[in-house]
Amino acid sequence: MNKPFSLLGDSLEKEIKRWTGFGSVWNSDNPEIGLTPRQAVWKKNKATLWYYPAEEKKFRTPLFLIYSLINQPSILDLAPNNSFIEIMTKSGYDVYLFDFGIPGYEDREIGMENYIVDYIQKGVQRALRHSKAEEISLMGFCLGGTFAAMYAAVADEPIKNLLLFVSPIDFAQSSLFDQWVKALKEEGIELDSAVDSLGLIPAKYMEYGMRLLTSPIYASPYLALLNRADDPNYVEKWRRFNQWAKGHIPLTGAVAKDITNKLVKDNGLVNGTIDLGEKRVDLGNIHADLLVVSGEEDRLVPASTSSAVMNFVSSKKKEYVLIKGGHASLLKGKMPDFIENWLPQRSNRI
Repeated sequence: MNKPFSLLGDSLEKEIKRWTGFGSVWNSDNPEIGLTPRQAVWKKNKATLWYYPAEEKKFRTPLFLIYSLINQPSILDLAPNNSFIEIMTKSGYDVYLFDFGIPGYEDREIGMENYIVDYIQKGVQRALRHSKAEEISLMGFCLGGTFAAMYAAVADEPIKNLLLFVSPIDFAQSSLFDQWVKALKEEGIELDSAVDSLGLIPAKYMEYGMRLLTSPIYASPYLALLNRADDPNYVEKWRRFNQWAKGHIPLTGAVAKDITNKLVKDNGLVNGTIDLGEKRVDLGNIHADLLVVSGEEDRLVPASTSSAVMNFVSSKKKEYVLIKGGHASLLKGKMPDFIENWLPQRSNRI
């Protein structure tokens, strides 16, 4: 066969594979995610505390993961060999994942204080009893990290390490939140009554809201898929990631109002105006070793929004890391260097 015809045949075959791979996204069931072995060790309402035992336990200090209220935590365990949780269990850590679950209309009165005191704190207590550990490492992602910092500031439990990944702390440092605050204060926009009428912010509203903030033009993920759809491995990874990205969950009305008024409008973590029960949330009460990680291209939580916590804590050992990439760039299916170089020496080896 002449070379031009051979090249044409190769090109045609690639195009067929590309469009077949692209079409498979809509013509087949979603891949199964969350395959790392686990068991439920505590439940409250819709929330579950999942336990992932270490393959060969090397550290006495377990990890307690707190993910955001906005998405399901499936990105932490997308697939074998592409799972943050699997990496940590293979590295010798017992892992506990706090899964908030999917709230219903009946949960509309669950607010920030409830989630932190009645859910997260009780979950940590259960993890400490279950693991028989003397201390624990908290690892918070996005809004889960914000909640982790708030809990650490009032906790009676022994928190050895606090790791905050792309977690908003100083809401005055983001132009996105600036516009939100301006609309609330200067333009007199009243969200509380609208939220009260809904009771629960639907998952679709959350998806559209996040998309407006981060990706107003939503064609780019599909263009990236089409460009590499002839690679089955890429298609499989894309489908798993996209399943997580579109897996938003409803937000209770009470917590939506708390986030809007206490965190965004009042910038309460920085200004020290938030109470949890009888305790004031003072970031200066945090003494745990601290690791804070931001993404250079994170549009949702700009680096200055998360790095600000470094200025308020009392931790004697604290480190800040700025990595390349955006909001979801921390989880790449391998142990990040900034964790591998930081956590083992602080986790009480067996």
